[in-house]
Amino acid sequence: MEIEFSLALPRDAFGIPMVRRVLGNALRTIGVAEDCVSDILLAVSEACANAVRHGGPAQRYEVTAAIRDGRCELRVVDRGPGLSAIPERFPPGDTEHGRGILIMQSVVDELSFDITPGQGTTVRLRKRLAWDENAPVLRTGERAGDGASRRDRDDLLAAV
Repeated sequence: MEIEFSLALPRDAFGIPMVRRVLGNALRTIGVAEDCVSDILLAVSEACANAVRHGGPAQRYEVTAAIRDGRCELRVVDRGPGLSAIPERFPPGDTEHGRGILIMQSVVDELSFDITPGQGTTVRLRKRLAWDENAPVLRTGERAGDGASRRDRDDLLAAV
């Protein structure tokens, strides 16, 4: 099963819950374990928050998701000034800012950045999916206990 989608969002915090809902529903519908869904949603929320906070002067950012081959791959693209450095540890002090990259690193398998100073940043997140064995839809798109038709799978994907 392969699912791909892109969302182009205004640089405003109200779009982050939309990304979480669309992506979370897609992952849950195909039977991804809730702990894995939570990790992915935390990481994409942090990447989106950075795009909202630092993605100017552009008024939009883009989130692209690809779910295939037992992995979820996400790209969050903004047109801001780009990162100047990637932290290696949590910043000192009691700040709420500067921890997003380290949080993302702790919950995904791979994190990378394509940075073009003055033109933008692409954050790439990759995580191997863990499956909920009790989910009614298995990795193959079949319902537990019987084979699902193509129409059943299409109906399930339409619900996402």
